[in-house]
Amino acid sequence: MAKRHPDADSVRAALALAVRAPSVHNTQPWQWRVGDTTVHLYADDSRRLPHADPDRRDLLISCGAALHHFRVAARSFGWDTVVHRFPNPAEPQHLAAIEFSATTPTADVVAAARAISQRRTDRRRVTSWEIPEALLAEIIAAGTAEGALISEVPGGPTRIRLVRAFQDAARQHHADPAYQAELAAWSGRHAAEEGVPARSTVTAADPLTREFHNPTLTEAVLHDLDVRGGLLLVHTTSDDPLSRLRAGEATSAVLLAATEIGLATCPLTEPLELPSTRDLIRDDLLSGSGFPQLIVRIGWAATSAAQVPMTPRRTLEDVVRPL
Repeated sequence: MAKRHPDADSVRAALALAVRAPSVHNTQPWQWRVGDTTVHLYADDSRRLPHADPDRRDLLISCGAALHHFRVAARSFGWDTVVHRFPNPAEPQHLAAIEFSATTPTADVVAAARAISQRRTDRRRVTSWEIPEALLAEIIAAGTAEGALISEVPGGPTRIRLVRAFQDAARQHHADPAYQAELAAWSGRHAAEEGVPARSTVTAADPLTREFHNPTLTEAVLHDLDVRGGLLLVHTTSDDPLSRLRAGEATSAVLLAATEIGLATCPLTEPLELPSTRDLIRDDLLSGSGFPQLIVRIGWAATSAAQVPMTPRRTLEDVVRPL
């Protein structure tokens, strides 16, 4: 008789890939509960950033990325997933209940799962090499298939205004002692399993790059200063928790598709963490219709650039419990 749900080893292997998902400041704000035939994702609000993420938007996007990583990993092991998002309205921390059905993994699914371990957040400048339209269309299609909208940010005046929104957000954050204390607590680390490692951050000469504490990563591109890769805006028609979770799933799909192609990627959220700059971006890029959730920078890394080190993660024992 065919098996109806994955065994414990398969679930554990899928979870090991799921927790490779990116999260704001590498807070890893998720908890997983494993039942006999189901897996459940919960938000860990104890890891929310009260000053950078007062409304839980970044937390939910981070958990959505982990949910998509898990779905891709499970499918690569031969298990399709049926996801019930926010299954219990009385328990808002319960983000997803996941059931399984057997499937045959395809080559594209296996490639996407392989990209999970290959993906890095690369905060260095990228080159001015053009991304072919066909490849960009593939990346956008991968994201839109996950329940959010993906739009390419045009160049020219629109991009200039977006850069100014990044600069304005950075100035506001620089003048906020509580935000700076929080950032110092979650960045500039060297051996921790959480937070942003010093070896993964660069001095913020690029206005699109958040200024973390104690950066030690060297820039690889010292030219093309006016060209900083393509920018993709992840946005939704609503701004409720479900929309934010789906935006995280779409972000994961964009990042994995770009990684498969060989592009460097970097999720960007700083100007969307402040109401004033988020409203500016909403009005400018979406004409006041819809809600910006996250920006992904993509581009070709310099051929001389060394691979960014893998960012540590907490152990599965820290984030997985029986149901």
